[in-house]
Amino acid sequence: MRIQERFQSRFGFLMAATGFAIGLGNIWRFPYVTGENGGAAFVLIYLGCALLIALPILIAEIAIGRNGRDVPPQAMESIASLSLGSRHWRHVGHWNLVTAFLIMGTYSVIAGWVLSYLFEVTFSGFGSAALDSASERFGLIQSDISGMVTWTGVALLITGIIISAGVEKGIERSVAVLMPMLFFLMVGLVIYNAIAGGFLEALNYLFAPDFGKVSGATFLAAVGQAFFSVGVAMAGMMIFGSYLPESLSIVKCSILVLLADTCISLLAGLMIFPMVFRFDLDPAGGVGLIFQVLPVAFAQLPIGRLLGSVFFLLLSVAAITSMVGFVEPLVAWFSQKFNKSRLLSTWTVMVAISLVSMISILSYTLIADWQLAGMDFNGIVDFVSNQIMLPIGGLLLAVFAAWVMSPEMIRSELGLQGSGWFKVWHNLIRFAVPLAIGAILITGLFDFS
Repeated sequence: MRIQERFQSRFGFLMAATGFAIGLGNIWRFPYVTGENGGAAFVLIYLGCALLIALPILIAEIAIGRNGRDVPPQAMESIASLSLGSRHWRHVGHWNLVTAFLIMGTYSVIAGWVLSYLFEVTFSGFGSAALDSASERFGLIQSDISGMVTWTGVALLITGIIISAGVEKGIERSVAVLMPMLFFLMVGLVIYNAIAGGFLEALNYLFAPDFGKVSGATFLAAVGQAFFSVGVAMAGMMIFGSYLPESLSIVKCSILVLLADTCISLLAGLMIFPMVFRFDLDPAGGVGLIFQVLPVAFAQLPIGRLLGSVFFLLLSVAAITSMVGFVEPLVAWFSQKFNKSRLLSTWTVMVAISLVSMISILSYTLIADWQLAGMDFNGIVDFVSNQIMLPIGGLLLAVFAAWVMSPEMIRSELGLQGSGWFKVWHNLIRFAVPLAIGAILITGLFDFS
């Protein structure tokens, strides 16, 4: 049964796809990795990787979704059959769905932390401006089982309400408000930082080229950031592609999604690091940069409570829109597989995710000592999903689009008949992209061993 729902506009699709691509990792990871890998030199390498690796896969995944007009497994099976390929390619769709499900099990807990901080800063403020106090607060949140369960449940509830309303009334309408709000909130904080101080130091940290730091690891970091940031191989882009009207250009939409994703990452650096340098804090705080370091900065500002509320509202928007992209393909698959309504399918999937999230929560407390190869449950899920399943899923999508899907079919879907650009894209997806993703996978496994 082919999917009948559609986005009503290119803007609606772009907001949904961009919302999926832009998540918590964009807000802190991109500027942090940029600063640690040569600044402007890394940015240039990243942009090249985004254009030559992430963009071709994004185009392929959306094209597969729109051509198949079905949930990922059935879309790939029908395309393979029409292209005289094996029906077993449907299992790549299953692989992508499982990847999204696993990531959601831990991602929803982090989203719950963000909502918890938003509630705290809005109604009581952060109080002490001491770094030790902020670190202690973060530790208390990780040890509070009931609190984590509550806020994870709130994150899943909001996501479920959006998805249960459907594509047009739920996803498209919500992201049409949330994503522009995310952008304008970030721009506002960047402008404030440009006035308040620390902006030049942040520019130097993020964009001053230092080619002496460039190495093979820099290129691998850039490839990894480009690949994972855009959100390919997690079924979300494929299901959004199945909702994309025929009249809209896949290539143009994909380029706009990539540009928006990169723009948000760069804005995040200009939003976070001026505050870090202004208060002489540690810019290499990783996840602590958000949950431990920035509350200190906000607590020292005259209007820190307001800015803190805006900042964590921004993070909440990024978290929820990404969760919508993770969950929507799971709901669509369950609804079709078991012939259930969208409402029942949504909340069934949410219950299943909440069970995995519960294990994730307990991994911070009661079962923290239950480890395998030195990793707890969250570490294992993160390694398996990000270091193994995502690279393999992306590699298989590239192979499918280039070697299984007939060139005439994919050329027609992309609307590039008679264009030299199709040859460029096809050669990238056939040779360069699989080799690059293979390098990411091998490097990840090598580092683990």
